[in-house]
Amino acid sequence: MSRDLVFEIGTEEIPAKFMNKTLDQLKEVSEKSFTENRINFKSLETYGTPRRLVLYVKALDEKQEDLETELKGPSKKAAYDAESNPTKALLGFAKGNGLSLENVYIKELSGTEYVYGRKHVSGIAAKEVLKELLSEILTSISFPKSMKWGNKSFRFARPVRWLMPIYGDELIEFDKDGIPCSKFTRGHRVLSKDKVEIDRAENYFDILKREYVIVDQNERREIIQKQCEKIAKEKNGVLIKDEELLEEIVYLVEYPTALLGSFEPDFLKLPKEAIITPMKEHQRYFPIENEKGELLNNFIAVRNGDDSFIDVVRQGNEKVLRARLSDARFFYEEDKKVSLDDCVEKLKHVVFQETLGTIYDKTRNIMNNSAYLANCLNLDRDSMNKLDRAAYLSKADLVTSMVKEFDELQGIMGREYALVQGEDSEVANAIEEHYMPRNAGDAMPASIIGSILSIADRIDTISGCFSIGIQPTGSQDPYALRRQAISIINIILDKELHINLKSLIENAIKPFYDKGIIKDEVSKVIDDINEFFRQRLKNVLLDRKYDYDVIEAVLKTGLIDIQDALLRIKELSDWKSQQDFLSIAGSFNRVSNLAAKADSLEINVELLAEKAEKELYESYTEVSKLFGDAVEKRDYYNALKSLMLLKAPIDNFFDNTMVMVDDEYIRRNRLALLKNIESMMMRFADLSIIVVSR
Repeated sequence: MSRDLVFEIGTEEIPAKFMNKTLDQLKEVSEKSFTENRINFKSLETYGTPRRLVLYVKALDEKQEDLETELKGPSKKAAYDAESNPTKALLGFAKGNGLSLENVYIKELSGTEYVYGRKHVSGIAAKEVLKELLSEILTSISFPKSMKWGNKSFRFARPVRWLMPIYGDELIEFDKDGIPCSKFTRGHRVLSKDKVEIDRAENYFDILKREYVIVDQNERREIIQKQCEKIAKEKNGVLIKDEELLEEIVYLVEYPTALLGSFEPDFLKLPKEAIITPMKEHQRYFPIENEKGELLNNFIAVRNGDDSFIDVVRQGNEKVLRARLSDARFFYEEDKKVSLDDCVEKLKHVVFQETLGTIYDKTRNIMNNSAYLANCLNLDRDSMNKLDRAAYLSKADLVTSMVKEFDELQGIMGREYALVQGEDSEVANAIEEHYMPRNAGDAMPASIIGSILSIADRIDTISGCFSIGIQPTGSQDPYALRRQAISIINIILDKELHINLKSLIENAIKPFYDKGIIKDEVSKVIDDINEFFRQRLKNVLLDRKYDYDVIEAVLKTGLIDIQDALLRIKELSDWKSQQDFLSIAGSFNRVSNLAAKADSLEINVELLAEKAEKELYESYTEVSKLFGDAVEKRDYYNALKSLMLLKAPIDNFFDNTMVMVDDEYIRRNRLALLKNIESMMMRFADLSIIVVSR
C-alpha cells in the first residue's frame, strides 16, 4: 500500500536567486533520506514559489522495508572454549545483537572461521518515520545567506511561518521550535482567503490553483513566456528574451499575469542599452523590438495576480519606468558635457584596491600589458595606436553619472561617449569589448583590439591580487579571479592567439614588483599564477569534452602557450582513437620509466656497442630532425607521425639490450639515450600517461 506525501514549508518571501539550487538540494536530500530509511516511492519532485518550498512524493510506501543483516562476531577459536562451550565473547556478541545461540553459525573468512548471526529488523509504519525524517529535511537545507529569527534553533533563508506535511489524508504532526504544523496552507497573499485547508495530498495543487497559487514553477514559466510572446506579437514586435530575467520573475510571482506598458517615444533617443538596463535590471520588465532590431517604446511587465485593475497597475509601472528613464536621460546629457580625457584624470581619486592603488594606476597597467601583447602579436602601427587610446579610455566611464547609477552599463557607455566625442569606432568598440565575456556563455570580443584589451585588464587583476596574497580559496573568490582566468583562456582559444603565458605574467607583475608590494618571492608568484591558469585550462578543456589523460599528457610538459596546448591536445585526441596508437604509447612508457633514472643527456657514440642501440641512436638522430622541424611549424600531425618511426627501434632495443648493466659508463650512456628520446617526446606530450582502451 502507498500514499502521496506533500510537505510544504511556508516562508516569508525567499530571494528568487536562491530558489533553483534550493529546490535541487531539497530533492537530493529527500531522496537520500527516504532511501536510507528504506521507504520506497514512485517519484519525488520539488516545487517552489516566493512563499513556499514544496516536496511532493508520489506513491510513498506505508511501511519501511524489512531489513535482513548478517552480523560478524568473534572468531570460532575465541567464541568457544576447549569443551565447545560458548565463551563470554560469544555470549556478549549474541546478547548485544539480540541473537539466540541457536541462530549463530560458522563461516570462513580469509582462512579463519568466525561466528556469524542473521538479524531481522521489521520495518515500521512510514508515518512514524516521517515525523523525524521531515524535521531533519527541514533543517538540512542550506542557503548562500541564511538567518535566525526568534528563538529558533536552526537557520533558514527567511523565517518559516508554517509547516504542512500531509500523507494521504493524514497530518504528520511534529513540533519544530513551535512552528505551526497543520493541514492548513496560505493561498495568494492578496487574492486568497487567510487559510486554506488541504484535505488530501493529491488535491494540493488543484486547491491552491483555485486560491491563485500556481505551485509548479515550470508551469509558471510557460505561462509567462506564452503571455509575453503573445503581447509582443500583438504589437508587431519581438520579445527580447532573457533567460535569467525569466527565471527570476518565475520565482517572484505565484500567479503571473503579463501586461503591456509604454513610454514616451522621445526616450528612444537614448542609447538602446540605457533604456533596456533600467527595464530589466531594476524593474524586471521585458523590452520589445521590431524585426529590424530597433527598440519599441513598449515593455512587458509581469504582475503577481490576476487582471483585476490591470490599467491601474499598468499606469503605476509606466510611472516608475518614466522616472528611471528621465534620470537616465539627465545623466546622459550631463555626461556628454565632460570629455573622457577629463574622466581619466578623475580615476586618480578612485581606489581599485587599497594596496594595488587607484583605477588610474590600473589603467596604466592595462596600457602596459596591451602594448606588450601588441608587440607579441605583431600588430601594425595603426592598430597599436588605436589599442593604446582604447586602453587609456577603457575605465573612463566608471566616473560618469550614468555608470554610477547603472553599473551594468560600464563599457557600454564608454563606447557611446567615445563615439559622441569623435573617437575612432574601433577604439569605441574596444572599450565595450574589453569587459567581454561578462559571464559564462556571453559573447567574446569581436575585434583583436578588444580581445587584447580584455586580456590586458584581466591579467592585471590576477597578477595584482596574487602579488598581495589575495587568491581564491574554496568558494571564496572576491575578485572573481577564476572567471577572469577562464575568460582569458576562452579569448585566446577563440582568437587562436599564440602568447607566451609566463612572459605575459612576468610583464604584468612588474609594476607590483617596482612598487615593492609583492608579498612572496617573484618566481613563486609567477609559478602560482601559471599553475592557476593550468587548472582553469584543464576545466575548460574538460568542458569541451577532451579526455582527461590527453589533457594531462600535454599539460605535463608545462604550460607556455595556451593555443598551442589546444592544438597538441586536438592532434593527440585524433591519434588516440587509432588502433595502432596503443603500441607506440606502450613503447614510450617503457622509455619514460628508465629515462627517470638518467642523470645526464650526454651520449657517447663510441660506447654504443650493440647493434640494437646503434640502430636506436641512428633512428633517434633522424627522427629528431623531422620531429623538430614539424614542431617548429606546429605541424603536430607530422610530429607524431615521426615519433611513430621510433616504435620498432625502441622495441628492438628493449628486446635485445640490457640497459641496467654492471658497467657504469655503458649503463649511463644507454639511460642518456633514452632520456634524449623522452625529452624529445616531452616537447609534444607525455605519451606514457595516455590510457588507451584495448
